[in-house]
Amino acid sequence: MVQSIKKLHEEIAACTNCVPNLPLGPRPVVQFSRTAQILIISQAPGTKVHASGIPWDDQSGARLREWLGISSQDFYNPEKVAIMPMGFCYPGKGKTGDLPPRPECAPLWHDKILAQLPSDRLTLLIGSYAQARYLPWTAPRLQTDRVKAFSSFLPTFFPLPHPSWRCVSWMARNPWFESKLLPVLRETVKKRLD
Repeated sequence: MVQSIKKLHEEIAACTNCVPNLPLGPRPVVQFSRTAQILIISQAPGTKVHASGIPWDDQSGARLREWLGISSQDFYNPEKVAIMPMGFCYPGKGKTGDLPPRPECAPLWHDKILAQLPSDRLTLLIGSYAQARYLPWTAPRLQTDRVKAFSSFLPTFFPLPHPSWRCVSWMARNPWFESKLLPVLRETVKKRLD
């Protein structure tokens, strides 16, 4: 039997599974409901999102909303958009940026959340961690190749790079992303939200 949304939210909020490995402590950041037609699976919250508790509450989030062509009002409406990172809490800082998402999180929570969502949803797979977990093993190995082959994963999945500041130079090297992919992404998202 599918557990109640409220109970699942409470269990996630109370999770302390990774406490010894979380430098800022636990603060799971997720958003979901039974009606969300779009699911965003990304990496893990950064320090700004950890501080606010609001998913994608940073420059990367602003860029993502621009890519999707949706308002903050729609983006932060759990009835429309579900947000489920690979790791729900800030994992800490590494040598070249944030550490990878904690590996315990997705196996512990993802299936429980996915059971609550519509089966015909569109899932945006942002970054290599989400793509490695959810795309078929036959998908291209390099993230650029996976993103370029986006149409082969539709209507279920839409792979995207992470919209951090690092993607600006990647976008300059891959002009097809803005000219060919973004118009399809915006139209696909619009149809799901209408």
